[in-house]
Amino acid sequence: MQPQTNGGGQQRSADVPKKMEEEEEEDADVQDKKPSGRNMYFKSEPRRIDYILAWSTEGKPEKLAHSKEARAVFEENLEKEGLKLERDEKEGAEIHYLKVHAPYEVLTRYAEILKVRMPVKKSMDLDKIQQKYAKLETILIKMEGGGFKRQVVTPMKAVSTRLWDTMTDITKKLFTPFQLDPNVVKPIKRRFNVAYSRDKEYLFDIPEDKDTYFDNATRNRIVNFILRRKPFSREKEKAYSFGINKMIADGHYTDAYPLHEGHWKPGSADNERKLLFDHWANWRNCFKIQPLDHVRGYFGEKIAIYFAWLGFYMLMLIPASIIGLLVFIYGCAISGNSYPANEVCDESKNFTMCPLCDYQCPYWKLSAACSHARASRIFDNNATVFFAIFMSFWGTLFLEFWKRKQAALQFKWDLTDFVTEEQPPRPEFLAKLEHITTYKEHPITGIKEPHLPFWRRRFPIYLMSWTAMLFLAFLAIVAVVGVIAYRISTLAALQVLTRDTPVTNSTFIASTAELVYQNASLVTTVTAACINLLIIVILNFIYNRLAFWLTDMECLRTQKEYDDSITLKLFSLQFVNYYSSIIYIAFVKGRMVGRPGKYATLFGGRQEECEAGGCLIELCIQLAIIMTGKQLIVNNIVEILIPKIIKWIKRRIWPETQEQKMSKSPWEKDYKLQPAETTSLFYEYLEMVLQFGFLTLFVAAFPLGPLFALINNILEIRFDAVKFTTELRRPMAERIPDIGVWYSVLYGISRIAVISNAFIIALTSDFIPRLVYTMAYSPDGSLEGYVDHTLAVFNTSDFEEAKRPVFEGSEIVETCRYRDFRNPPDSDDPYEYSQMYWHVLAARFAFVVVFENVIVVITGLIAWLIPDVPAKLKLHIRREAYMSNEIIIKTELMRAQGEQVGEADIERIIQDENQRYRSNELGSMELVHRRSASPPNDKEKDNIV
Repeated sequence: MQPQTNGGGQQRSADVPKKMEEEEEEDADVQDKKPSGRNMYFKSEPRRIDYILAWSTEGKPEKLAHSKEARAVFEENLEKEGLKLERDEKEGAEIHYLKVHAPYEVLTRYAEILKVRMPVKKSMDLDKIQQKYAKLETILIKMEGGGFKRQVVTPMKAVSTRLWDTMTDITKKLFTPFQLDPNVVKPIKRRFNVAYSRDKEYLFDIPEDKDTYFDNATRNRIVNFILRRKPFSREKEKAYSFGINKMIADGHYTDAYPLHEGHWKPGSADNERKLLFDHWANWRNCFKIQPLDHVRGYFGEKIAIYFAWLGFYMLMLIPASIIGLLVFIYGCAISGNSYPANEVCDESKNFTMCPLCDYQCPYWKLSAACSHARASRIFDNNATVFFAIFMSFWGTLFLEFWKRKQAALQFKWDLTDFVTEEQPPRPEFLAKLEHITTYKEHPITGIKEPHLPFWRRRFPIYLMSWTAMLFLAFLAIVAVVGVIAYRISTLAALQVLTRDTPVTNSTFIASTAELVYQNASLVTTVTAACINLLIIVILNFIYNRLAFWLTDMECLRTQKEYDDSITLKLFSLQFVNYYSSIIYIAFVKGRMVGRPGKYATLFGGRQEECEAGGCLIELCIQLAIIMTGKQLIVNNIVEILIPKIIKWIKRRIWPETQEQKMSKSPWEKDYKLQPAETTSLFYEYLEMVLQFGFLTLFVAAFPLGPLFALINNILEIRFDAVKFTTELRRPMAERIPDIGVWYSVLYGISRIAVISNAFIIALTSDFIPRLVYTMAYSPDGSLEGYVDHTLAVFNTSDFEEAKRPVFEGSEIVETCRYRDFRNPPDSDDPYEYSQMYWHVLAARFAFVVVFENVIVVITGLIAWLIPDVPAKLKLHIRREAYMSNEIIIKTELMRAQGEQVGEADIERIIQDENQRYRSNELGSMELVHRRSASPPNDKEKDNIV
């Protein structure tokens, strides 16, 4: 009997099943023995366990009896399908298990149905053959005695091709230190794969031990496909009572999952799971390139594509982080030499500013905002405009290059011809509609399913659902209004507190009061942002619960419809929740405040004004706290710290000895892990898409954003990898060709980001006013005198009595200044908008129009110039499809003629096709024609050797 191979690559003899059962790898405490692999086989026979079904033995007797009957019918149907089953029913155990094995005959049958692409014989490997012939070209040379001989030469590459190859080699050398050791993590080379067919098994590289032909991910996927289709009721009127998902929803089983192939802890036997933990999830490899082929082989394409996208996103953040850091350093360098900042800090200018609130607030000196103005200059400078333009291009390049990367992965992982499987009804959908008496035949499956009339049943639910969504979004806006009220009241309170500080001999009290007075706006902004972050976290928790509840109420039929609906709801709510306060500061704050003596009010109170340094620095602080606080602190606490605390508490409450751990079977250990739910990746994508929104929508205000995002994503990859390898049960290896609806969301954000950054530069920053001043108002073209030019004058005698400051000494102040472009009180049109205001307004809108159109045109041109699929890859795909068809056609012809087809015959067919492809006779004759004085005649053509 041939030895069998487990998931870690260790061979086990088939005649020692009892010994295999006893070989557990848990913690590997015995040091004098080599750790053995995990028991992945039946107890009675050496059959590999492909799936585990678990059910509870506790509950009401009637329910248990009904579940037992349903399981009996289901298991009977599984055995009829050809699956092998074995029970694990320990006496007194709360959970019993059913082990499922798919024999080779079942695997081949469903591999043909599902069109699983399998590797062909090594003699047919196109990559190997093309490497052999890739650098060879055939030419014909005329011989002296007549006729021609064929000579193989190496062609001269074009200059552009050689330059591109050189750049590719340099790039590979630069990334060499970040590559994993190929001797430890062996690269998985792509084989030439074709859709499996039992009639053409002579094409495939089938080993002597046929049970090892299909990899574990393929076996799990085929078994899961069977489990999802088998009925568990003999009653014909319950035609929709089928599938393992419906059985779990009805409580007949508690869960179904494939087994992990080993343990990940140090000292365990070598296996694929341990390899992934040691060389992927381990922190010492946080700067190494991910072994995506191994991730795909273990977890499937769905999870592998997520990590491929996240790794590619992280890689694209590197140039953005470098440019952003340089822009920040440039801002720091010029902040000390800025004319506007120096004028704000110059106490000799003696700019007396109007009160920040009515009646109680004092006049204040502009020099008190010195630190605020210098900090604002770090982010509000000419380099910010360049960075916003760069990030607009970066967003487009990221999406376009990802499409190319995705196309390469689709080809490598055989997803180019992926066909979406028709999804069955969700178990929750069927359970909610069990009382419905109206049935309708499904147009695809032909099965009669419960039907809800749209206008009478569905429309009211949709109306209620989206009304609730609007109310939830309104809650986030109300929270922003509450934070605004906090900022206004706190800033006024700090001003009054400073004014009312009694005269004392205490140096500490005096210095503290002065420090508070100078940094009142900074303290208010930071504390308000932290409060806003706390509110966001609380609302997120509420939104998650209510979004799922509303989606469940909609009774959506398939899992895809459900996933799309929950994606739309949660992203919309999260968008409003995270971005509403930032949008307010960027586009609303300080726009409609009015002027001293005639302030615009809302609910009886003055609206919020921008500080002396402008609103951009406040936007930067808000963005930094929400973005970094949400991702680096909140997410890590929720994803890492809380699960570890829960795990520690469980170990304290229910401690286990080493003997108890060793006595447990692998399926019992895996059952204790967290289930790999369908929403596991949803939250990961949502988190990264929100981060992408922070980076692109508001990047003009926070050039350090890409750097913080890069640091977060380096940690995120390892956190997610640890979660999948150590904390979750092994998920079913799902196949998907792309990142789905998230690409459309990213594309939409990148388009909105162009408009957003244009308005931030035009309205929020002082770039346009500075530009207008230097070009039209400055006597020497510099920014000297800019601050004085942007501060309007107000005569304090024009204050209303109810709003006039009443503190001691206020009566001696005749005029005060405020940020606006208005006429002085002694002009013909006092306090009306000045000429510069209209010049600045026109320049702002002109900038928005030019910026948007130029960026949109250039990014559109970039997207058009960069093909979604690389040209070489496109030719490779077409060539492989052509070669596979030619091989099948010619081998089938030989078989039809009664000839035996061997590896030598197949290799000869491939070589002939490649030779014909490489040396075109007509092109060769034209080459000879150019080399000879006279063209070859028909006789000479016949003499070709």
